[in-house]
Amino acid sequence: MGLRIYNSLTNQTDEFVPIEDGEVSMYNCGPTVYDYFHIGNARTFLIADVIRRYLEYKGYQVKFVQNFTDIDNKIINRANEKGVSASQLSKKYIDAYFEDSQKLGIRSADVHPKATDHIPEMIQLIQQMIDKEIAYEVDGDVYYRIHKFSDYGKLSNRKPEDLLSGARVDIDKRKENPRDFDLWKSVKPNEPSWSCPWGCGRPGWHIECSAMAMKHLGESIDIHAGGQDLQFPHHENEIAQSEVLTGKTFARYWIHTAFLRISGNRMGKSEQNFIYVRDALKDYPAETIRHFLISAHYRSPLDYNEASLSGSNSAVRRLYNCLSRISSYSEFADSGIDVGGSEIAHTTSAMMTSFESAMDEDFNTALAVGEIYKLVGHVNRFLTQEQEQLMEADRVALGVAYQSLTKVCMVLGIYTELESTTNRNTLLVNQLMELVIDIRKDSRARKDWVTADKVRDWLHEAGIELQDTPSGTNWKWKGN
Repeated sequence: MGLRIYNSLTNQTDEFVPIEDGEVSMYNCGPTVYDYFHIGNARTFLIADVIRRYLEYKGYQVKFVQNFTDIDNKIINRANEKGVSASQLSKKYIDAYFEDSQKLGIRSADVHPKATDHIPEMIQLIQQMIDKEIAYEVDGDVYYRIHKFSDYGKLSNRKPEDLLSGARVDIDKRKENPRDFDLWKSVKPNEPSWSCPWGCGRPGWHIECSAMAMKHLGESIDIHAGGQDLQFPHHENEIAQSEVLTGKTFARYWIHTAFLRISGNRMGKSEQNFIYVRDALKDYPAETIRHFLISAHYRSPLDYNEASLSGSNSAVRRLYNCLSRISSYSEFADSGIDVGGSEIAHTTSAMMTSFESAMDEDFNTALAVGEIYKLVGHVNRFLTQEQEQLMEADRVALGVAYQSLTKVCMVLGIYTELESTTNRNTLLVNQLMELVIDIRKDSRARKDWVTADKVRDWLHEAGIELQDTPSGTNWKWKGN
């Protein structure tokens, strides 16, 4: 069985069949750059990154596009508050996005289009809709006639009248229908504007993604992804705008990531309960945060809490410790020696099969991670029980296990030692912390409280906080 994806458009898990054999076009809605992005936003961006990685692992040639919304009410209001231009503000937070996302191991997209660089394309689409009487102009504003698209609501299973409750939709008495949404906004004081056939103004939110997706990926794309909150009205409106002009399916598969929660409530800036990614990175290594964000299926809510982060931190350390113990055997992996009878070889093969089965079933990272740790546990037990002198076949099998583990872990982005110096340093830190924690544990077992306290105090001065729990000792970077 091949890859299957839960498709929000069909409300079922569909077999994945790309438009072009061996190629995938994928668009992910990126950040509105008026602030640093928070850990809830990070889940959506990270899941898109994992999906892209897995598609490439499957052999697809992926063209991945993720936009920046750099003109928006929030950007304009924040820029006016700070006394800077909208472009200055957006540039600051675009730069910050790249800085923070790279620390999380989120790879850059093939194209990161900015909305303000695609104004001509938006104007062209809007003019086409006006020409076809799908849109109309009133005092420099342009609105989409929602009744012109008979399939409106097919993505979200909502009726057009529900649009009035959607985000960023204003009720305007000048509209033919209060449910019509804006494509273009006429110029207003202290706002950036662009010239167009209807006078100066700026684009509406929804037309931005239609224009950018179609320019860089074509009129019909394979996968469109984004957060659950964007399904309606944003993605619904993207479909309406695009398909009414092209007569083609805008996106064949729609993927929506569930909310990250904190204290049982949705994490978000509107709720004022968010945690910036850059602040989270002060408390935990990037791999820990990444491990946590993929520890549940992307369509399931996930709670951000100390216990979960601590658990992910311990899990990553366990993984890295295992990889450290067997990394020296990687040189034997390609020796050609038959390891068919090896217990490790059998378990490794089973892990690879189960990992792919989990990921093939709608990118189930939770199950995939579980399969990885089954092999980690087996390898650790094997190394503990075996004699000092390993058989040649065992060394080869351990080498294959190392290569297999690093391969699947890099798909998930939780072991990226081979990708950057930063992550190699992170690996070293994790390994050293394992050693330091063991030394302290032994000291406490021997009731050598002086040494144990010295270790704790030294770590404290280094900015590292130890947490003693019934299941063992965890560590994290202290917040600044």
